[in-house]
Amino acid sequence: MRQGSGTYVGIAVLRRALEARGAVIESVAPAHTSAGAWRRLWFNFGLRRRALDGFTAVVGFDLDGVLLSHRRPRPWLDVASIKGVLGEEMQFERGWIRARLGLQARFERWRVHQADRVLVTSRYAAEAVIERYGLDPGKLRVVPEPIEVAAWHTRLAAAERVPAEVPVILCVAHLYPRKDVATLLRARAQMRQPARVRIVGDGPEFARLQELARRLQLGPQAEFLGHIPRARLTDEYRNADIFCLPSRQEGFGIVLLEAMAAALPIVAARAAAIPEVVAEGECALLFPPGDAVALAATLDRLLGDESQRQDLGQKGQRHVLRYDAARVAEAFLQALG
Repeated sequence: MRQGSGTYVGIAVLRRALEARGAVIESVAPAHTSAGAWRRLWFNFGLRRRALDGFTAVVGFDLDGVLLSHRRPRPWLDVASIKGVLGEEMQFERGWIRARLGLQARFERWRVHQADRVLVTSRYAAEAVIERYGLDPGKLRVVPEPIEVAAWHTRLAAAERVPAEVPVILCVAHLYPRKDVATLLRARAQMRQPARVRIVGDGPEFARLQELARRLQLGPQAEFLGHIPRARLTDEYRNADIFCLPSRQEGFGIVLLEAMAAALPIVAARAAAIPEVVAEGECALLFPPGDAVALAATLDRLLGDESQRQDLGQKGQRHVLRYDAARVAEAFLQALG
């Protein structure tokens, strides 16, 4: 949670919005920042003896709360909030990452079958839960991820716009294979328009992507920033010209909301939940996942058309209002009713 993932951001924003409506919330998280499978299961084992009397609902994210199913009777609503559908994510990974996700997916499957209510962030995620875990659709409710639009506008207004020699393409993602940042690098190598790609995020693909950039001889045209604080991330959005998310698998994609709030035109893969979150042709241009040639052509075309960039960005600012935290908090409470 504390490492700044999209899941953490979504939880933190939702909590603030619910507290603004008068809800009393207690957060329980592992003391360790590592997301290792065994540490996470050990954390859940410790939850078995935790006193939960007096709560209206207990919400566990992804597999968390899996060992609470033994409580009978339960005076509180047991809710599983599935952010990424681990059984779906693992299909796009390999090696130890796939093995770790596969282990956790077994517990997540158990979790959703035991819970009273299951929340997912998109229709795509709902279909994945039904297909991968065999869940009764009647248990499911779709509640999107939230963003504090006004707070984002305040931070963006305070950020300094620094003139750049060439346009900046920003990508923000945890660097797993399923994020497919390699396709963005290959596309940059084929582009005709001058541009600099700035990649924010860390993960197991970090070194491999740096090596790919070297092989493609991208030099300063591709910059890897690693994990950065939220304040600096705001500066990156403020100073970008295009936001690009080449991911093949997204349960939702909070970074898309951040890009829209920053009035950035979006270029993203036509995959997973991405077409649900953005409006293709209105505030985003989508390309076939994994197609570096199509991505290069789309970026070139957009970089050469300033009026289209402005139009996409302005429409994105309007589109993102449907995900404002207050509206999502209301949808969350309705889903528990």
